[in-house]
Amino acid sequence: MSWDPETPYNELPPLPPRADYETKPILKAAIRARTALAAMNEATKRMPNPMVLVNSLSLLEAQASSEIENIVTTTDELFRFAQDATDAASADTKETLRYRAALFSGMEAIADRPISINTAIEICTNIHRRDMGVRRLPGTYIGNEKTRRAIYTPPVGESVILAKLSNWVEFVHTDADIDPLVVMAISHYQFEAIHPFADGNGRTGRILNVLQLVAAELLREPILYLSRYIIRNKDEYYRLLLEVTAAGAWEDWILFILRGIEETAGRTLSKIDRIQELQREMRDEIKQLTTAGSNSDLIDVLFEHPYARIGNVIERCGVSRPTATTWLNALTSAGGLVDVKVGRERLFINQRFMRILSTDDPLPAERREQTLF
Repeated sequence: MSWDPETPYNELPPLPPRADYETKPILKAAIRARTALAAMNEATKRMPNPMVLVNSLSLLEAQASSEIENIVTTTDELFRFAQDATDAASADTKETLRYRAALFSGMEAIADRPISINTAIEICTNIHRRDMGVRRLPGTYIGNEKTRRAIYTPPVGESVILAKLSNWVEFVHTDADIDPLVVMAISHYQFEAIHPFADGNGRTGRILNVLQLVAAELLREPILYLSRYIIRNKDEYYRLLLEVTAAGAWEDWILFILRGIEETAGRTLSKIDRIQELQREMRDEIKQLTTAGSNSDLIDVLFEHPYARIGNVIERCGVSRPTATTWLNALTSAGGLVDVKVGRERLFINQRFMRILSTDDPLPAERREQTLF
């Protein structure tokens, strides 16, 4: 049966694909991607406190992944409300913060049990904060909302969707000798093609990507996020997804994802180097400007919570409010932090750290050259 974009794709082929997904270019690209991941993992292991990355990069991933779905918030608002999403936060900010919460709950889930259909349902449910079972009603399509013209219509029927998800889970846990990065690339396409939920499929699928890499022990911490790469290459991302459906163009799709893993790992490695350099600078500043001395808890607060509150320092460092305030004021007066008043609270922003987080680091020279081949 030929594929028709306006007809539910109930004939979506099961995994594994019939096409050759272990071509020479794919195998070479997988080696480069794994090498980049390994280098990033080693750098993470050397960090005294990896939560510096986990907390902040997960927020930026939540922002980028949500932006792909036209849910837009500013970095400033996202970090301001990261610890407490009050009524003052916009609806988009609250939804973006739920994405990070869904990621963390997914990490907890796979620590106890393998990735399953329920994992996907729980992630999507946490993103929306309401029960999100698989689609039961027809009418879902991907296309132009104004013209109502479909580019792709996913499978319909609860039993059909559940059967295809069961096959997807089986492939995620395949015992075949397939590189886990290739498994992730293939299973990501399949999940998006099944499109099991009425909403939130893209965000759920991108969280599942991270969970697969952690479960495969290719990631020590959940810090590799592809959403920025997808945003930079958004047209190509959707074009290649569609070409797998229309023409079985698996190689181009898998190479696209592997290149994204390699590039993102390289950029994250550059970010880790810059963060560690800034931490050394700020440790010296803390010693010179405050009585905290070499108190590692204070430096951890300022990086785990780049929009820090006085209460964060009190709780983490075990000091009084006057002492915490004096430390933060001293660093602010010297230009190390920026003090912003929000309602009744003061936020002390680690702007240098925020610049590192927000800058799309260039690839190291050797990785730039590798991506050309």
